[in-house]
Amino acid sequence: MTHISIHWFRKALRLQDNPALLAAMKDCSEVYPIFILDPWFPKNMRVSVNRWRFLVESLSDLDENLKKLNSRLFVVRGRPAEVFPRLFKKWKVTRLTFEVDTEPYARQRDAEVVTLADEHGVQVIQKVSHTLYDTERIIIENNGRAPLTYTRLQTLLTSLGPPKKPVPAPSLENLKDCNTPVKEDHGMEYGIPSFEELGQDPTKAGPHLYPGGESEALARLDLYMKRTSWVCNFRKPDTSPNSLTPSTTVLSPYVKFGCLSVRTFWWKLTEIYQGGRTGYPFIDAIMTQLRTEGWIHHLARHAVACFLTRGDLWISWEEGQKVFEELLLDADWSLNAGNWQWLSASAFFHQFFRVYSPVAFGKKTDKNGEYIKKYLPFLQKFPSDYIYEPWKAPRSMQERAGCIIGKDYPKPIVVHEEARKRNLERMKAAYARRSPDVAAQAQDKTSKEGANQKRPMASSKAEVQTKKVKTKRS
Repeated sequence: MTHISIHWFRKALRLQDNPALLAAMKDCSEVYPIFILDPWFPKNMRVSVNRWRFLVESLSDLDENLKKLNSRLFVVRGRPAEVFPRLFKKWKVTRLTFEVDTEPYARQRDAEVVTLADEHGVQVIQKVSHTLYDTERIIIENNGRAPLTYTRLQTLLTSLGPPKKPVPAPSLENLKDCNTPVKEDHGMEYGIPSFEELGQDPTKAGPHLYPGGESEALARLDLYMKRTSWVCNFRKPDTSPNSLTPSTTVLSPYVKFGCLSVRTFWWKLTEIYQGGRTGYPFIDAIMTQLRTEGWIHHLARHAVACFLTRGDLWISWEEGQKVFEELLLDADWSLNAGNWQWLSASAFFHQFFRVYSPVAFGKKTDKNGEYIKKYLPFLQKFPSDYIYEPWKAPRSMQERAGCIIGKDYPKPIVVHEEARKRNLERMKAAYARRSPDVAAQAQDKTSKEGANQKRPMASSKAEVQTKKVKTKRS
């Protein structure tokens, strides 16, 4: 069946991650994107001129983005219960889609609209996308009751797994068989409201610091997400309430109006946490220092270079060279390239069986992990026994430290001993083809290491003497 759809924009004033909008466009010949200027809100809610301005700009931006899809936004005036019966008949609508809204007035309003749609034979599709999780599902999982503590909520969310990933914005392909009928006088009947229509004086608005709309939201998100170190080390208590410029992102207005999808925000943060991070605090602390300060000790350079290449991740030294070339204050092209070839054992250095441990190497000079605590402050409450290997800490200890491994900080990206063993075999095979003598030396070296691991620990002189005496007596 080919539908004539209305998509009802309310809070989700965006194209990206709008599953209800995509549902409206499926198997559709005509689609009408609408926003209803409901008189209930100005009568029952206190709305400043600044917030009206933000809404108007968000609607204008949405209309401009719809134009790129050969569509338009229809701003309709009136109560939804009065508007929809008229629109259902006028446009011969067969389907209505909108995002789930959990607020009290919205629930009552939407229930009334669903009843009206049913009376007019209109299919209704509602999609969850304003919240990370379906709130009704959470209540069901909690035996029909709302969780009363944040800890209980976190427990429920852990059992549900991560939020759904955001869906892509609609494209011209989505609308290839679907059009939006727009008349020449569209602006007269369905145009964006003016300040005068809203009863607002634009001269009373404050400084124009935070323009409304999805375009501004995504630009602002990208701007802050580029500051990976700042994001990874962000702690709300460390921000200032009276700084001359905001010490946080000021993305909350965009999330409130749905110009920015909360799921897009969540997954973007997750990508950064998991991608600037390896799960090995020593390695991550080194890279954090490099990104923020532009310098790291030469042995720290060795540790991360070995980890990236032959030690653990088996990634080309050329990728590491690019990162150092960008971030190091003392970056020198020839030295940088030469050192990366050396540390990866691609050239100059052939003892590839000597691998830096991402755990043991740092412990040699910093047993208590003060370096890690400085550059990864969210791990500072872990005791020294676990600071280099926080994934080994009991769950109760992780909770006391305020950092759950696998959630607030990733688990190790690889198991070092397994990766080391696997990569040694790869290196041996590579050297066997190019340098048989070196490969044989490596085989002898690793064989001795294996034998030493199986051999009992050497006894002290006193223990040896005691054994001799016992032998003679027997």
